Amino acid sequence: MTTVLIKSGVYRNLPVINTQFKLVEGLKHGAKGAYLTVKNEGQFAQQIENVKIKVEGPDAFEINGEYVQTVTATETDEEAMNRIATRFEILDEMAAACINGDVRAMIVSGPPGVGKSFGVEQQLEKSSLFDQLAGNRTRHTIVKGAMTALGLYAQLYKYSDKKNILVFDDCDSVFADELSLNILKAALDSGKHRRICWNSDSRLLRDEGIPNSFHFNGSAIFITNLKFENVKSKKLQDHLEALESRCHFVDLTIDSERDKMLRIRQVNRDAQGGLFKDYNFDSNQGEQVLDFMQEHQHRLRELSIRTALKIADLVKISPYKWQALAMNTVMKRV
Repeated sequence: MTTVLIKSGVYRNLPVINTQFKLVEGLKHGAKGAYLTVKNEGQFAQQIENVKIKVEGPDAFEINGEYVQTVTATETDEEAMNRIATRFEILDEMAAACINGDVRAMIVSGPPGVGKSFGVEQQLEKSSLFDQLAGNRTRHTIVKGAMTALGLYAQLYKYSDKKNILVFDDCDSVFADELSLNILKAALDSGKHRRICWNSDSRLLRDEGIPNSFHFNGSAIFITNLKFENVKSKKLQDHLEALESRCHFVDLTIDSERDKMLRIRQVNRDAQGGLFKDYNFDSNQGEQVLDFMQEHQHRLRELSIRTALKIADLVKISPYKWQALAMNTVMKRV
């Protein structure tokens, strides 16, 4: 039987490092990323004959035998970059629709550091420019960090007018609180009139002049790293499913280390002036940064656009020793 050496993988949150298995089925791509199906011959305690081990791509394993050709990823790097670029174009279009009031709500899901917020913020800046020229107040705000249910209620009131928009950027506390989720469900209900109530006395609301009920006519965008299907609480899962049913859901389909790396390369390919346009690099330096990340992607603390720019900072600081600096600042210890 064909064997596979898994150099780096994960099975049920357990690391699988430099372990050989009998191969059952080649590389597949599922909702949670790429995986191989192998025989469990005592390597794992569970009494399961065949197990699926998550890997980051073809570089994470080696095949010994005739199965090699059938497990090669079918999607080329160029095709993957085009797929990712299309998703981000869709994100831009949907963000513009939310700002115009044509779409009530959107959830954007993807890993950190891939530019989820950038496109949304660009669309907001365009909208703000028109408001400023017309002498109108800004019709949006971006909420980051923790937020209580009462704070959520107050923010929804302040931006409750039509074509107002609230952006929740990595504000995942609202997804972990049942009261906050109930408020959001009311705010984003599919009915014609969306009435929100706060049925308890609050000095904060009185001081701010916020009523105990109002109609919400604005829109909302949620930008999150959270995978809703991974939330363990059944009660919260039910609320999240109800919220998801009220929103357009944009999954950026960046589920593997390969996809993250290709997203960085895609930004460098498509952005005007490239990813490193502000660094005055020569024709090779930008590619050297990306090649360095490609080579060491499994050791980077975070495989992201932010990390690429951090390494670019080091090239600017020390053009001849930047790799040594990067080894000690953006990479994990072995």
